[in-house]
Amino acid sequence: MATYDSIGATYADTRRPDPRIAARIHQALGDATTVINVGAGTGSYEPPRTVVAVEPSAVMIEQRPAGSARALEASAESIPLADDSADAVMALLTVHHWNDLEAGIGELRRIARRRIVILTFDHDISRRFWLLDEYLPEAAALDGTQAVPMDRLVTLLGGARIEAVPVPHDCADGFLAAFWRRPEAYLDPRVRAGISLFAKTGEEVVRPGLTRLSHDLSSGRWHRRHADLLDREALDAGYRLVVADLQHQGDPAA
Repeated sequence: MATYDSIGATYADTRRPDPRIAARIHQALGDATTVINVGAGTGSYEPPRTVVAVEPSAVMIEQRPAGSARALEASAESIPLADDSADAVMALLTVHHWNDLEAGIGELRRIARRRIVILTFDHDISRRFWLLDEYLPEAAALDGTQAVPMDRLVTLLGGARIEAVPVPHDCADGFLAAFWRRPEAYLDPRVRAGISLFAKTGEEVVRPGLTRLSHDLSSGRWHRRHADLLDREALDAGYRLVVADLQHQGDPAA
């Protein structure tokens, strides 16, 4: 996974788990006593009951904390584990990176006994995020080509419930919309280095928009335009938990 082999070196510095988002994920996992984390990265949000992590990037695996669950260097589309290997499988902010979504979801369904929990984003909402809408339309277009339509995801899972995950204004995890009330952060190369969309779009493409953002922050224009955000505690930027219970499901293709 070339993107994370290149941007992953500092990933653990800016992508720390946010406790409020962690609580939502762990609640969605329910009473599962064993969990597999697919597309695990550095191990953010893994509960203590995680038994295996699956991650294609060696750079990311090397940054997993001591004492983490054992990690397999493998892709979501071909997971070297037996059927029904754990009560639950989680896949966080990863499905839009997979080369073969259908194969990957099929693997999640195969190794999970009871539940699948996916954290992803609804592009219909996320594309309206001010950073993409006003400053980085090229990045928004790229995001749209990679985004997984929610209805397709639910169909492949054989049915699922969808829960909104608002982003706290002081979110500790530096994913794309984490800094919605801290716009200066997007001007920091270290912050951008932990956000895959910047790496995939390329510095030359995003530089004009970031320059305009810098000017708008210096002039106060951004704060005037987005005064409604300044007192908000959380924002719905399109992040969604998709939770599928498997024990009562049939074949999604049926």
